Amino acid sequence: MTDTETSPRAVAPAALQQSLAELLGERAQSLTIERDELTLTVRPADYLAVMTLLRDAPVARFEQLVDLCGIDYSTYGDGRWEGQRFAAVSHLLSVSLNQRLRVRVFCADDDFPVLPSVTSLWASANWYEREAFDLFGIVFEGHPDLRRILTDYGFHGHPLRKDFPM
Repeated sequence: MTDTETSPRAVAPAALQQSLAELLGERAQSLTIERDELTLTVRPADYLAVMTLLRDAPVARFEQLVDLCGIDYSTYGDGRWEGQRFAAVSHLLSVSLNQRLRVRVFCADDDFPVLPSVTSLWASANWYEREAFDLFGIVFEGHPDLRRILTDYGFHGHPLRKDFPM
């Protein structure tokens, strides 16, 4: 047997976009393809439910959270960004269906960015969420051990925020 016979063919982003649009309905704020990669944007209120569905639904089956990082959009587009300032971006992988997805969720409050934790869905989120908390100040509600991971425990501020003093 060759490699192509033992593993499923990669799902085209457009096909995944269509099946996720049907699966998520109004919970998908946007589903965009850029550079042959699919990005799903969801509201903070829908984030945990959508992530659970992406893990469990037969058309999605994203068994692995490959990465989760924080983003500060305050200077995005030469400072012309008009949306929420902070977001968390996750990269999901379905090994069984050979498909990938980027999920972006913006924090509702720029002054105190809070999102639900997905550590109950993927254990790998533990350190990624701690890193986003430490470097960007994004608080993940329900995280079992949310504390600094890269900076000193007595450190003040979040060094990857665009307004952090150099």
